[in-house]
Amino acid sequence: MSTGAFDELVPDVLGEPYLAETIHLPPDEEGPVVVTLVVRRAPEPTRRAVLHVHGFCDYFFHTDFAEWWNARGYDFYAVDLRKYGRSLRPHQTPNFVTDLRQHFPDIDAALHRVVERDGHDHVVLSAHSTGGLIASLWADDRRPGLAGMVLNSPWLDMQGGPLVRGVGTSVIKQVGARQPTLTIPRTVGGHYGRSLHADHHGEWTFNTDWKPLDSFPVTFGWLRAIRLGHDQVQSGLEVGCPVLVLSSAGTRWPKEMGDDVHDYDIVLEVPQIRRWATALGSHVTYIAIEGARHDVILSRAAPRATAYAEMDRWHATYVG
Repeated sequence: MSTGAFDELVPDVLGEPYLAETIHLPPDEEGPVVVTLVVRRAPEPTRRAVLHVHGFCDYFFHTDFAEWWNARGYDFYAVDLRKYGRSLRPHQTPNFVTDLRQHFPDIDAALHRVVERDGHDHVVLSAHSTGGLIASLWADDRRPGLAGMVLNSPWLDMQGGPLVRGVGTSVIKQVGARQPTLTIPRTVGGHYGRSLHADHHGEWTFNTDWKPLDSFPVTFGWLRAIRLGHDQVQSGLEVGCPVLVLSSAGTRWPKEMGDDVHDYDIVLEVPQIRRWATALGSHVTYIAIEGARHDVILSRAAPRATAYAEMDRWHATYVG
C-alpha cells in the first residue's frame, strides 16, 4: 500500500490555523494523481482525531464543523479526494473514477499521516453523501479500528423509482463498462448550490470552481461505480465501530427556490438512507433532523444546532 512521501504542511486556502499537505500518489489513466490533507489542530495536544471525507461535487470548507470537533479535544483532518477540490488538476476529469476502490489509497494515505505520523490512536471517521458510501466501503474493507463513524446523508441507494433502480441501473452498468467517459444527459436546477452559497440564498462561502452551483457532469463509468458500491452496501457491511447516521427528516423535489429547498433533502431520498443505514454494521444509530438540508451541517441554524446536539449525545454515549 502506497501512502506517499510526507510533504510540508503549508497554510491552506482557508487561512491559518488551517494547514494543508499535498500527497502524491501513483498516476492513473489520466496522469499524475494527488490528494490533499487539511488539518486544524485542537487547542491542546491530543491523541484524538477526526478524518472527514466530502461528498460528490464537493470539497472541505466546513470550518464550523472542524472547530466543533476541536472544542471537544480532537485534531481535525479533512481529505480532498483525487480529482476533487484542492486535488483537482487541469488534466483530470472532475470526480472521475471507474471503481470506488480507487479512492481507498486516498483515505489510506490520509489515515497513515493521522495515525503513524501524528500519533493519534483514537480516530473518528466522518463523511458526507458520496463520501459516506466510499468511507463505508473502505472501512468494511480495511477494518482500521476506528473509534466511530459519523455519516451525514450517506448515499446508499439510487434516487428514483423502481425503473431507475432496475432497468436503468442495468443500462448504466453496461454502458459504463464499455464507454466509461460518456456523459449522462441530465438537467440540474442548481437550487441546492444556491441554497448554500452566501452570494445567493445561503450563508456559506465556497469556491464554485471546486463546487459548481450547477454540479459537474456525471459519466456512465462513475455512476456504474456508484451502483456497484450500492450493491455492496445492500449485501451488508461491517465497518467495525459505532456509527451515527444523520439525515434530513424528508425529501422534496422543488422546482423553484423556497422553504422546501432549505428544509428538506433535495438531493437524495431520505427513506433510502433510513432503510439501508443498518446495512453498514452491527451498531448503527440513525437520527432524522427536522428541517435539515442534504448536507445536514450546512442546514439553517435551528436544525444545525439539533444535529450538533445529537452528535454530542452519540459521542458521549458510544465514543467519548
